[in-house]
This record gives sequence, C-alpha cells and structure tokens, in this order.
Amino acid sequence: MLLVTGVSGALGSLVAARLAGRDDVVLGTRAGLPGTRRVDFDAPETLPEAFTGVDTLLLVSAGYGEDDTVVARHEAAISAAERAGVRHLVYTSLSGDGDHLAYALAHRWTERRLRRSTTLDWTILRNGLYAEFLTWIAAPDAGNRITGPLGEGRLAAVAREDLADVAVAVATDPAAHRGRVYELVGERPLGGADLAAALGATYAPGTLADARAAVAASGAVPFQVPMLASTYSAISHGFLDGTGVESDLRALLGGREPLDALDVFVKAVREG
Repeated sequence: MLLVTGVSGALGSLVAARLAGRDDVVLGTRAGLPGTRRVDFDAPETLPEAFTGVDTLLLVSAGYGEDDTVVARHEAAISAAERAGVRHLVYTSLSGDGDHLAYALAHRWTERRLRRSTTLDWTILRNGLYAEFLTWIAAPDAGNRITGPLGEGRLAAVAREDLADVAVAVATDPAAHRGRVYELVGERPLGGADLAAALGATYAPGTLADARAAVAASGAVPFQVPMLASTYSAISHGFLDGTGVESDLRALLGGREPLDALDVFVKAVREG
C-alpha cells in the first residue's frame, strides 16, 4: 500500500490525480477529508492509524514554517513510519543548488534523518523551484514591469506537472530507486529579461531591500520575509541556474522532454 501525504497542496494534489482510482493507494490530508486518511504531523497521535498497512510512504515536504516546526513535523512522520513498519519512504526535498535558501535547512536535516534510519529504505527527490513559483516573485506589476530583484541571474525552474510525474514513477516502483538522491531541476534557466520578453513586459529589477520591505508590508508572516529575500538573492547571484547540477529529470520522465518552464510561467500569469 502506498500512502501519499499533503494531497491538498499544489504538488500533492497533482500526484493524487495521477493515482486516482488505484486500490493500492491511499491519500493523506491534515484535515482528514472524505476519502482520505488524517495525516497531521502537528498531531503525531494521528499517525499510527494513518500509517497502518502502508508499505511505501510518499512524504511531500511539510516545509511551510519555521525550521524547528518543519523538523518536528518530519521527525514525527519518519519515526511513526519506522514504528508502523513502513518499508520505503520517498521524500520531496530541495535541489542541491538550494543550500543558500533560508528554507534549505529543514530539507537537509530530513535527508540526514532518513540516512540514519536503520529500518527504512528511502529515495530523495530534490525538486527545483517551481516554474509556477515565478508568478509569485516575478509577475508584472500594474505598470507591466517585472521589478523582482533577479539581477542578471537565472533560475532552472521546473514544472510542477513534471515533478508530479516523477514522484508517481518513483513511489509506485520504489525498489528500483532504493538509496538514490535525484536532482530535478529544469534544463532551460530563465532570467528576468526572458520572463518580461515572453509577456511583452519591461524588466526593471529593484533592490533586495525594496523587495524585503514589500514582502514585509504585504502581511506576510515573519518567516516568509527571509524565505523570499533569500530566493531573490540566490537567483540574482547565480546559485540557482542549474550550473553544476546534473539533472535526472528527463531520465525519470522516461526520456520525454520536460515541459517548457517559460510556457508554464506565461500560462500561470495569464490565468491569474
């Protein structure tokens, strides 16, 4: 039995759609919605029942929070999986070039925790930043200008649809991927000028200080401010362009060409 967590989220919902109707798959949501098991990492007492009879666990990162919160969630999930006799855990992590991001620590901690397990087989999917995420940090403003401080940097963005396809392929045949760490970044890095040209917009990058102030003034919770600021900084200074990362994306897609991240970005912006 395969259990997929986080199916109410963006990536998890795509995975769930691909696995719909399979008798050997169960879905987990924090609220325990109809047709799902309740999997609430902030309430570890829900996990023993949720993990009963599960052979493979696809742990979609619960990475939205402060480091200590996220680490506690992942520790609860991994420990419960060990106690429940889960055989294989597939974890959606962060690409190897993302260590300068403020949210990298909890991912790397989780990877270390899996390697220390004496009972679990594991596979780590190091996902690059989503092409759809660019609509949050680089969408045109009311004056049709992209002002996000991306500098001259580029992002090797990847479509969520592709990451969902990879997650399904690995989680439904986990033995073939035992002990593997896969890098899943895009093949075509995108810069601010590329994004603007595709939309007929102007690229006029601001400063990191301006971006930080804008995020803080938007009503974001405190931990989101360094998360977004570090993302801008890492892109603008050339740390997320895929250089030095050998992507496994195409191979895990069965050799098909990944979706074009620029097309995904443009579509997401136009659909609002």
